[in-house]
Amino acid sequence: MTQPTLSLKNARMALLALATGGFAIGTSEFASMSLLPQMAKGLGVDEPTAGHVISAYALGVVVGAPLIAVLGARFSRRLLLIALMGFFALAHCLTAFAPDLNWLLGVRFLSGLPHGAYFGVGSLVAASLVPRSQRTQAVARMMLGLTSATIAGVPFANVIGQSFGWRWCFTIVAVLAFITAMMILRFVPRDTEDPDASPLRELGALAKPQVWLTLLIGAIGFGGMFSVYTYLASTLTEVTGASSSMIPVALALMGVGMTIGTLVCSWAADRALMPAAGVTLVYAAIVMSLYTIASHHLSSMLMIIVLIGGVGGLSSILQTRLMDVAGDAQTLAAALNHSAFNAANALGPWLGGMAITAGYGWESTGWVGMGLAIGGLLIWFASLMLGRSEARRKKLPA
Repeated sequence: MTQPTLSLKNARMALLALATGGFAIGTSEFASMSLLPQMAKGLGVDEPTAGHVISAYALGVVVGAPLIAVLGARFSRRLLLIALMGFFALAHCLTAFAPDLNWLLGVRFLSGLPHGAYFGVGSLVAASLVPRSQRTQAVARMMLGLTSATIAGVPFANVIGQSFGWRWCFTIVAVLAFITAMMILRFVPRDTEDPDASPLRELGALAKPQVWLTLLIGAIGFGGMFSVYTYLASTLTEVTGASSSMIPVALALMGVGMTIGTLVCSWAADRALMPAAGVTLVYAAIVMSLYTIASHHLSSMLMIIVLIGGVGGLSSILQTRLMDVAGDAQTLAAALNHSAFNAANALGPWLGGMAITAGYGWESTGWVGMGLAIGGLLIWFASLMLGRSEARRKKLPA
């Protein structure tokens, strides 16, 4: 597919349109977690049962990312993004009117389907709007919609949900999704369909070892941040001794760290992609190990939360790495990046919960995070060695 060259102003507007969609998706994903008590009460179920709604959304992401990427390979990426946001808006309208838990589970699964495909296809479009030397930074600007949702969108949706009911949170997201579709229609340039694209060609990504290694780096190396994030509220109140009013502040600071990390990591990746990934994983292991010490004092805890948020910059690095190793199967590989991060979202909290249940304390999630970061670093090293081996083979005479 080809994308016409844009002026700087038009490229910025196109990236803003893509980021708005990320803001809508991030608000939906994270605000639903913060409104779980209200949803449980409104549906007449306990919180653990209502928590299945979160799992239903994550399942939708994992299923939808590869499915839509493969089936939508032949379509214009611009039109596919518009369709994904239109479907996302419709699913959230249905969520707002869900009469019972079973209905809500179904529509939250549907809501998750466009998530990975939107970020995957959107990343490819974002990278095509700028020179190659700036593509990771362009992807990062789109991802800023997701990180800014944790700073502004989630707290706002939480206040609205608590004041007027949880259904209004999803109504707001539906409006944001519709606005995104209109902005993409207006600002993202038309692209030509790829006549050679096919589901079979996209599935070819799964035959590439470097694609799997990159996905594993995300699924394991990124799991530590989710391990800490999931149990952050309990750690603050039970270990740090902070009041519950500090929880929204801490979550917002995590979002600030993610935003800074995304900007810094994308800048570094456009200069040295694989070294940037390795340094980020080393950084992750260090700050995770400091979490257990910092968690006993509020000032140090708030500082380390910002630093851990910086690990979020790994996402844009791996997104660009997949563009390099996927060959012709760009769409599927890009979308699978978000399936990998949802796998991390399952692995990190599960291992963190095991450590807590074993009696190591709430702060032990930091050690779990360090172990996962080291695991991701080992996979990164394997990918680096494989790449060097492949490069040497190409230089050998036939």
